This record gives sequence, structure tokens and C-alpha cells, in this order.
Amino acid sequence: METTTSHERVIDAQAYQQLEAILAQKIETERIVTQEAKRLAYGTDASFYRLVPKMVLRLKNLDEVIFTIQSCRELGIHFTFRAAGTSLSGQAVSDSVLITLTDDWRGHEIVDNGNQIILQPGVIGADANKYLAPFQRKIGPDPASINTCKIGGIAANNASGMCCGTAQNSYRTVESMKIVLSDGSLLDTADNASVEAFKQSHKELFEGIVELHQQTASNQELADRIRHKYRLKNTTGYALNALVDYHDPIEIIKHLMIGSEGTLGFIAEITYNTVIEHPNKASALLVFADIEQASKAVTTLSKTPVAAVELMDGRALRSVADKPGMPAFMPSLDLEAAAILVESHASSQPGLDLQCKSILDALTEYTIVESVPFTSDPKTVATLWGIRKGMFPAVGAVREVGTTVIIEDVAFPVENLANGIRELQELFDKYDYSEAIIFGHALEGNLHFVFTQGFDSQTEIDRYGGFMDDVAELVAVKYQGSLKAEHGTGRNMAPYVELEWGKDGYALMQKIKALFDPERLLNPGVIINDNPNSHITNLKPMPAADDLVDRCIECGFCEPVCPSRTLTLSPRQRIVLYRELQRRRAAGEEIEASELEKTFEYQGIDTCAATGLCAERCPVGINTGDLIKKLRIAKYEKFTPIAKWTADHFSTTTKLTKAGLKTNQVASKVLGANTVGKLTNGLRSITKGATPVWMPEMPQSNSHSLVSSPVTAESSSNHKKVVYLPSCASRTMGQQSDAGDQRPLTEVTMSLLNKAGFEVILPNKLDDQCCGMPYDSKGMSDLAQSKAQQLEEVLWQASCQGEYPVLMDTSPCAKRSIEQFTKPLEVLEPTGFVNQYLLEHLTLEPLQETVMLHVTCSSRRMGLEGAMLSLAKACTEEVIVPEHIQCCGWAGDKGFTTPELNEAAVHPLKEQVPSNCTRGFSNSRTCEIGLSHHSGIPYQSILYLVDEVAQ
Repeated sequence: METTTSHERVIDAQAYQQLEAILAQKIETERIVTQEAKRLAYGTDASFYRLVPKMVLRLKNLDEVIFTIQSCRELGIHFTFRAAGTSLSGQAVSDSVLITLTDDWRGHEIVDNGNQIILQPGVIGADANKYLAPFQRKIGPDPASINTCKIGGIAANNASGMCCGTAQNSYRTVESMKIVLSDGSLLDTADNASVEAFKQSHKELFEGIVELHQQTASNQELADRIRHKYRLKNTTGYALNALVDYHDPIEIIKHLMIGSEGTLGFIAEITYNTVIEHPNKASALLVFADIEQASKAVTTLSKTPVAAVELMDGRALRSVADKPGMPAFMPSLDLEAAAILVESHASSQPGLDLQCKSILDALTEYTIVESVPFTSDPKTVATLWGIRKGMFPAVGAVREVGTTVIIEDVAFPVENLANGIRELQELFDKYDYSEAIIFGHALEGNLHFVFTQGFDSQTEIDRYGGFMDDVAELVAVKYQGSLKAEHGTGRNMAPYVELEWGKDGYALMQKIKALFDPERLLNPGVIINDNPNSHITNLKPMPAADDLVDRCIECGFCEPVCPSRTLTLSPRQRIVLYRELQRRRAAGEEIEASELEKTFEYQGIDTCAATGLCAERCPVGINTGDLIKKLRIAKYEKFTPIAKWTADHFSTTTKLTKAGLKTNQVASKVLGANTVGKLTNGLRSITKGATPVWMPEMPQSNSHSLVSSPVTAESSSNHKKVVYLPSCASRTMGQQSDAGDQRPLTEVTMSLLNKAGFEVILPNKLDDQCCGMPYDSKGMSDLAQSKAQQLEEVLWQASCQGEYPVLMDTSPCAKRSIEQFTKPLEVLEPTGFVNQYLLEHLTLEPLQETVMLHVTCSSRRMGLEGAMLSLAKACTEEVIVPEHIQCCGWAGDKGFTTPELNEAAVHPLKEQVPSNCTRGFSNSRTCEIGLSHHSGIPYQSILYLVDEVAQ
């Protein structure tokens, strides 16, 4: 019988079966995950611990959370809450029930002109700041993972970062919250009626908190120790400072929830007091001869108007010295050097200038050996912060296969910072962590040290265990610092909580846990753990899988931009399953590997859009789509002869496509669109998805005849020539029947180019040309490369060896061509070409209209999001870029073959289209089909909008 063990508790499989049956009464079965492969994939977080849950739940509202908690309690089954899964200390993994949240938990409300914001736990931190940006406000917490981590995790971990320090973290800026306790009861700390009801219904908890407060206040030594320790960043254990900072039990409960890592209750909503986001900022990089000088400078800087002070040791600087764009002096710095990255914020530029001067004046007694002076230039600032942010991935990128990257997080008293760093470096040498680097938020004495570690042998496990024992003694005992400053205790530091806090402090934490969770159902083993080896137990294997993804550290930064993340798997989860598949094969577990492979085919391969947006977010630049395309080689190998024929006869292929579209067009007129849809989708059902899906927004055939424009006197004298390459989609597809402008894109593009006075050159054998993307997406790289080379040669000739720019009217084709071409051709997609070449020759008369704008994933990857939005705003009064849609998931032909991917990716779209909006724009013809279908309004190329307003 399958069992789960947590401390002394043993839960058999029957209890989980009962739970599943109970939950299915109120929760859709597809959101109750029990399949092994999905449990493994969904159960992974950013830590180096591995627990596989027996069940993963995806809950969509508060009622479901309460029902689940009560059901688990009834059966004595423990559970763990997870937000984004970016935490590093093992606090978000479970061997029992893992509770995650759907996208329905992304609500927010701005209060008091931005001075407060009410947030649900599923809101990504960066999105909260985006909502506050118009008010020049932001939330206080600023973790490095803010583009991925969610509010629930930020609050539950008391996560912080470079600027917020201790003054602006969640503990200091929380105003109120809604809490679901271990018995399923709800407390709204902002609602007097809820508070009064809670006092009556939970007298034992309420009175217990009062008693703990009194005990702490009467224990002067403990109270003083608590105050002393929280002068530093500290997330080791529970927030004991709540017992000395507050007298009101509700305030104490509220603040104990901050940093409790899901062990005391569920934060269903939180209201933050926001902080000022200054518009003017400047950064400088200052290099000192050694860590002692740099540490002394930190003390001096703490008395100046600095917003952030990041310290980096010599090894850290060396790790990024050879990266593109680094200051010229970086490679010549020796390992004794140390640098400080300083940032200052102000409400005005003159004020900022004065602050920067005062900061440098304060450092006149120090010898600064190298520097990049204070600057507000965005490119230079990005480079400077790129030094700091590039250090973690720099270590990760060079680690041995099979090892993981560990980033530890401690805080020393600032006066002991230099000594602490020196002694940490000695420990690196003692335990042979030669690659280890140190950097951190120096104003708080908060240091991160990064090193690589394997767990594939007992010797390696013992090495890590011994190292952590020595680190704990150094930080917590010798220097009375914090073993976890901002990453949370989790399982990683649980064995050392008592060492840091002493018996009295730890006993207090045990009492807190017992009051809130007497049955120990909430995230057991986290923070309070009686296993002295919990930090070296249940370690995550990192087997070799493929060179393309072996560097993955499973951080999850890729997940928010993945179009399949709510349908099947995210990039992180695909890699997790693929690693397990390879591990099973290497271990000779063929039956188990075969079962996993069947699941992976659809979950991992078929539903991956392979657009590469994940690489943009990945700290080490992994494009999981490249792995998936590689795996598709075997899947599509039997179709290679057919694919080769289409590539060799591409003109015929496009003619056949046009004929198919024309047939559909005629049939829809004769039989009616509904009948055609039923027939086509009925055939798809019979063939089990082997035929494409039909939808009313299917484009008509493109009947426009393309010819090169004549050379006019104006164009000849101005040398305004352009090579125009319509994509194969644009050449074959017209518009959907309800689009306001029925002209094909090729005709609109020619119209716009003619208005601007350009002579248009069409490549020879245009109908034979293709960038190769249809073949590349199927893993047929040889065919894809052949078509790209053919196209490059044709464009090279048409452009007079690169003399004239090339306009490709479809963004994905332009991006692929830019990546594949080796000749110096200037290839541009619509937005780039209009901005760079056309606007100066056109007069725009903007519309008084609201339109939707979809920025394709290829445009995002080319950095054109801002340019595309600016262009649309120049053409019309209001432009809406919908939230939470990074990629539409159409992915070449997947909108036809795997329509559920497109549906999942653009699920939030329709509700964001206002009633006064009747059309949308983008820059990829195929993407526009799916956008039209799921939004209820027609989407067309942004060139239609520009042509409409251009004179």
C-alpha cells in the first residue's frame, strides 16, 4: 500500500482516494491532479529539494480553498500552498497535497490614489508595480524574482531585495489581510465584524497570542534579543518581532503571517501601504582595492542618500568580466578587489545631482581604484546592473552537468561585514568551493553566496552538510547574524533555527505553530522540524538530459511568458519531466520510461509553442523550444519526404493552399459557415485530430497580384527603394469575411510604400520563397536551413548586395531571417520599417478610436514592444495591450492542429476588449486568426492602421 510519512503521521492511499472523491464534489476533476507525471512536474520548485505530492490542486476561489482545508483536516491529510514556486529553501514542496492557484487570483484594487493597493495572492509582483506606476508608487518588497514571484509568496516569505531593506518589506508595509486558518475559518483584519467574530470563535488562539506577547515582554533578555536581531534582515523562523512591536493581538497575528511560509495559514488577500517610486535615478560603480575598504565605505554610504548599495567580491567580478558590454577595466581586476554598485533616487533631476555629489563627497577619504561615475543613461545603467544581475547565472552557466546552483542568503552586522566575508571565503577554500562568489545588499549586511553542488554521492552530501554546519556557526553564533535574510527558512535552514534563536526563541516559535496549527497539517517540516538532517534529505536529482537544457536550475522565471503553462506544462516543468525520462532510461527502467514518454508526447512536445520567449526570461538563456524541436525530429521523421516535396515545390504548395482557402470561401457562401464548420470539425473528430480545425475567422484566399512598382522620378532621385518580401501566409491568405478592410495585406503594404514614395522591388521567384519556419517548427532543421539559405541569396541579389532594406510583413519570418542570414542584409518587420523609413515621409491623421494591440512573441524577442505601442498610439487615440498575454500560442500551424494551445494562451483576451472597441492589430497573419476568434473582433496587421491614417 502506498503511504506518505510526515514526522510520526502515516497516511495511506485510501485517505487520498477519499479526499479526491470529496473534492470532486465542488472542484472540476481536471483541476485535481493525480497522474504521476503531472504530480512530478507540478511539484517542482526553485529549491534543490524534491518531494512528489500525492495530489496537486489548482483552486480558483476562496470557497474552494476553505473547502479543501476543511476536507484535508477531516481526513488528517497535510497540505502545502504554492504561489509561483520561485522560493529557494524548500518551503513550497510537498509529499502530500500541493495547493496551487489558477489565474483567477489576479485581482487588484488601487486605494487612496495609489497610497494603498489591495492584492490577491496570484498577482505577480511586477504587475502590482505596473498598476501603481501611474501614481509614481510601488510596493515595498523588491525581490530579484519580482517578474515571476507572486504576492502570496512575497508576503509568506517576507521576500525583499536590493532597495527595500527592512523599512519597506512586507512586515513594515502590510496594512491588512484576509487569512484562512487551519480550520478553514476566515479572518479579515480590516473588517471589525470579522475581527469581533474571530475573537469569539477562536478564543484559544486569541488568548494564546495575548499570553505569548506578555511572556515575551516579561522576558527582557529575549525581548532585547528579538529587537537586536531584527535590526538586520531576518527571515529565520517566525516573525518574533511581532510580539514586541505590537500589543493588539490582531496586529500580532497579521504580522506573524508575514514570513510564515504557509505554516500558519493562507493569505487570501493583502493590502499594502505603497512607497514612492522616484522618477529620477542614477547609478555608479565604485571599485576598491579590497573587501575591507569596500566594507568601510558601506558604513559611510549608509549615512548618505543612497537607495541601494550592492557589494561584490573579486571572484564575483571575475565571473562576469568577459561578458559583452562590461567596463574595460573589469578583466584586469585582481581577486582581492571588491566593488560597490550604488543607486540614488530623487523626485527631481537637480535634487538627484546634489545627492550624487554628496555621496561622492562622503567617499573622498577612500581610494577608489576604478569607477563608472554616476549616470542616468538607461543603457549604461542597464549595463551596470547587468554586472550584478549576471553573477548568479554566470556561475550556473559553467557548472558541471549533474550539479545544481545553490544561492545561500545570510546577514552579518554591518560592522562585521568584512570579517564575515573573509571567513566565508576561507570556508569556500576549506570545502573546495573554488567557484563560489559573494554579492549582496550591503546596507543591511545581507550577503548571497553562490556555489555549485552535486548530490549524487554521500561524499558530496556530507561536504555540503559540513559546510552548512560551519556557516551556521560562523553567522549565527560567532557574529550573531541571520542565517536567512530574505529567502525564508524552509527545510534548508530549519535544523539551525534553534541555534540562531536559542532555546527560548525556538520554544516561542513552537508555541506559535501549536496555536495556529495544532494538528500540524500546514506545510509540516518547514520552519519547525525535529529532523536535524532535513536540509540534506529529499535532495533533488539533476541528471544529464540534453546539452540544450542541462544548465536549467528550475528557477521558474520562464513560466509567466509560456503560452502552454495553464494547459499542460511550463518550460521548467518540461525540463523536469524530460530529466526524469532520461534518468529512467539511464537506470534501465524501461517500462516506467515508456509510460512517462507517452505522457510527455502531448504534454511536453505537442503543446509547446517553441517560440523561445522562455529564453528571454531564463537567467542562463535556455530556449526549451529548441529541445522540443529537436525531439520533434523523431515524431515527424516519417513526413520528411512529403515536407521535402513541399520545400522543393513551394510555389505549388502555396497555390494549393490558396485553392483550399478559395474552396472554403465558396463553400461557406453556398452552404453557410455553420454547415462548413460542422462538416470540417466533424472530420477532425473522426480522424482524431489529424485534420485542421475550422473556425469562422478562416481567411479568404489572397487574390491580389503583386508586381514591382515602377521607378518614378521622385523615388529614383531619392534612392528610396525597398525589397518587399510578403510572407507565404500573406501571399496566400486574405482577410476574414467580417474585417473592415477587405484588402489583402500585400495590397495594403504596397499602398503604404507608394504613399511614402518608395520604389518596391520584389524578389525573383517570389512564390518559391520561404524563411523555413514551417519546417524548423517540426524539427526539420536541414530543410529549414535550406529554405533560409535560398531566401537569403534571392534577397541579397534583390537588395543589390544589401544596399536596400528588406521589409518582411510578418514578424516571425523577419526574426528567423535575421537569426539565420549570414550576409549583411537589413531585414525589418512592419513596426521597425515604418518607424525607421516611412514616418518621415508621411503625415498621420490619428483616429479617435480605441483599438486592441497584440505584440507578437517574435516582436517581444526583438525588443519591439515599446516601438509597436508607440506606433499604434501615433495612429489612434487609445491603444490597449491586454494583460497576461505574452504569446498567442498560434505557433505557426498549431492554431489549426492544436487549437487548445491558442485558446489557453489568449484566454484572458475577450474580457479585456471594451465595448467601444471593434478591431485589433498585430503583425503576424496567422496569429491574427486566433486573436480574432477568441476576442470577438477582427485583428489585422498594424500596417492597415498606418495606411488608414497616413497621407
